[in-house]
Amino acid sequence: MKHSTLHDIPIFKLYGEGHDWRTPDLLHCESIPERSSLYDWEIREHRHSDLAQLLYVRRGTALIDIEGERTEIKRPAIQIVPPLCVHGFRFSPDVDGFVITIAAPLVNWLQEQIDAPRPVLQYPACYPAGADRKYLDMLCAALNREYRNPAPSRDLLLRSLVSALMVWASRQDRQREVANERLDRGHTHLKAFSKLLEQCYREQRPISEYASSLGITAVHLNAVCQRLAGQSALSIVHQRLLLEAKRNLIYTTLSVSQIADLLGFSEPAYFTRFFKRLTGTTPSGFRKGD
Repeated sequence: MKHSTLHDIPIFKLYGEGHDWRTPDLLHCESIPERSSLYDWEIREHRHSDLAQLLYVRRGTALIDIEGERTEIKRPAIQIVPPLCVHGFRFSPDVDGFVITIAAPLVNWLQEQIDAPRPVLQYPACYPAGADRKYLDMLCAALNREYRNPAPSRDLLLRSLVSALMVWASRQDRQREVANERLDRGHTHLKAFSKLLEQCYREQRPISEYASSLGITAVHLNAVCQRLAGQSALSIVHQRLLLEAKRNLIYTTLSVSQIADLLGFSEPAYFTRFFKRLTGTTPSGFRKGD
C-alpha cells in the first residue's frame, strides 16, 4: 500500500467513506464484507476525526497499515485503531468479521471505566483471539444484531457489549505487558505520569518536574517510558499536545494563535514549528486539509 504524507490523507467520519456520522448512537457496527466488498476489498489510507475502531477479523486474511506499520492477520484477532491514526486495510475476498466504530464521548467513558495501566484505545495493537474466539464471536454478533434491530434499553445493551469487548482487549494488553516486561514499579510510574500529564500538559512542564512529582529522576522516568510505552517521556508529552492541537483545529473555530496560547506556547511561530515538525504540515494546512 503506497504511503502518503499526512496532509494528503483524507479525514473520514466513518469506515472508508466521507459522509457524516449517520447514526444517533455513539457507536457504529457493520460486517467487514459489507463495506470492503464495495471497494474491491481495499480501504485506502485515511484517518478518523476522534473515532476509535475495533476490527475483529474472524476469518480470512487482513493486511493492516497503521502509521506506516503493517500487520498481517491470518488467524482470528482484534485490531485496535486509535483516533487520528493514519490507517488502511486490504482484505482477502473470503474475509469475515466486524468493524465497530466508537465516537469520542463513548471512547472517553470506556477509558474512564476500565481499570488498566494505560488507555487501550489510544494505542494501536493486535490481539489474537486464541481460545476466546467463540466468546468474541458471540459478543460481536450480539452487538451487530442489537445495532441493526433497535429494541428497548438498546443503548444500555450496546454499551454493555462494547464494554465487555474493551475489558477483553485491556486484559490482553495487560497480559502482554506482563509477558514481555518484568514486573516492577514502572507500570505504576507510567500510569501516574499519564494521569499527571492529562492534568498539566498545557503548562508544558519540563520532564524533570514531572519526574520530581513522581519521586523519581528524569532519567528513570525516560527509561520507564521507553521500556513500557516505546517512546521517551518528552515524546509522550508532545504527542498529547499534538492530539489536543488537532482536536482544536478540527472541531473549533479558534485561530492558530489562540490554540497556541491555549496549549502553552509563548509564540504562535513556536507552535507552528512544533506542529510541522511532528506532522509535516502547518496547523493552517492541517485545518484546510491541504
